[in-house]
Amino acid sequence: MTTAQPSLDEIQRRLLNDFQHGLPLTPRPFEHMARELGTTEEAVLESLQELQQAGIVSRVGPVFHPNRVGVSTLAAMAVPAERLAGVAELVSAYPEVNHNYEREHAYNLWFVVTAPNERALLGVLDEIEARTGLRVLDLPMLDDYFIDLGFRLTWD
Repeated sequence: MTTAQPSLDEIQRRLLNDFQHGLPLTPRPFEHMARELGTTEEAVLESLQELQQAGIVSRVGPVFHPNRVGVSTLAAMAVPAERLAGVAELVSAYPEVNHNYEREHAYNLWFVVTAPNERALLGVLDEIEARTGLRVLDLPMLDDYFIDLGFRLTWD
């Protein structure tokens, strides 16, 4: 089964491929990206916003090794199927949640929470529990494994 590829312009394709690693640590990283792409900073920001609105890109930003800057945890919830979309939307609305996803398991909603400190992190988990009425399973990292998820995309 093949799925239809979204229609992307050259700038969007290059943004997805050329900047998976090594985003410049400058006060204006998007301006630097624009120079490399031969376009404007405004065009880069607009393209990234379009990619996010289309659901192709979930976020643009640095990835830090866990618990080097603030604290983080993996969390899971057992959400009744009829509530899954609503609970996932609620969880995603928290700025401390950098992604969530569904799994085929009794614990079917998984997400990562980051916060400046342990107290703030636990506050987010407690608030999600209170707002949903569902238990949040806190799964703090015991061992650190880094998997590079960057890969070259190809276009037909």
